[in-house]
Amino acid sequence: MSHLLHLIEQYGLALVFINVLLEQVGLPLPAYPTLIISGALLSQGDYASATLLLLTAVVASLIADISWYRAGRRYGKRVMAMLCKISLSPDSCVRQTSSIYTRWGAPSLMVAKFIPGFASIASGMAGTIGTRQSAFIFFDAIGAALWAGLAIYLGTLFSTTVDDLLNVLLTLGKWGSFLILAAFVAYIASKWWQRKRFLKSLHMARISVEELRLMLEEGNAPFIVDVRLPASQQAGRIPGAVVISNNDVNSLMLDAPLDGEIIVYCECPNEASAAKVAKYLMGKGYTRVRPLTGGINAWIAAGHGIEKE
Repeated sequence: MSHLLHLIEQYGLALVFINVLLEQVGLPLPAYPTLIISGALLSQGDYASATLLLLTAVVASLIADISWYRAGRRYGKRVMAMLCKISLSPDSCVRQTSSIYTRWGAPSLMVAKFIPGFASIASGMAGTIGTRQSAFIFFDAIGAALWAGLAIYLGTLFSTTVDDLLNVLLTLGKWGSFLILAAFVAYIASKWWQRKRFLKSLHMARISVEELRLMLEEGNAPFIVDVRLPASQQAGRIPGAVVISNNDVNSLMLDAPLDGEIIVYCECPNEASAAKVAKYLMGKGYTRVRPLTGGINAWIAAGHGIEKE
């Protein structure tokens, strides 16, 4: 434990830079504890050190976020899909981020880091939809400064409490290090368990793009429901699909028989939104409801056409 504190004191800025960079890239390595401890270790009234600590965190954050921004600009929605699949946060679906970013635009980046699972995906989305890089960097830098600045301020505000806690851990020696490791493992395990439960809740029968194509070609067209965000729906939909807003799902009434075939699709990884709507419809008495595997992205990738208003 004493060796760990020595490293923090001697290489504090480097550790902060690496920790913030890795977290913002997407790894489950929370940087807030490091920032709070670093803030507590600042010499009282040493504003230069506080400024340098804040600048280090902001630069590390910007490097990670600009990387995701450029990846989104180059590879589009595939970047966000990948982020959602590897994320340990069950609420970090493209839909949630799209809804917030579509409503507030680049200014939403100022609070993005305070919303679990939002920051990395928002950076990729900003690049995907063509947000100007200057606007992205401006608002993202403000968000990073607010996020890191709050942690540093909390560290200085509760420096005595943090010092007492560090002294207790130092007294415990190896057991103190073990407690820190155990807390980290518990954090990762809880996130993994939340994601596992989330994915399990989406488990149900699905239909492939090829199956849907054959049904349409054979004249046995099912009732198709598009549950994407309105902005995405305007770009085109699967021929014959009925578009609805996910916000209106609780009042959704379909002009389809209860035993009729209903296909629901979205553009979210794991068909999360489609599966949720499908389960809702099944709860309403519809017996043959299936999400489309891969959503509209899989439909387009297979070379099938879409229709617009």
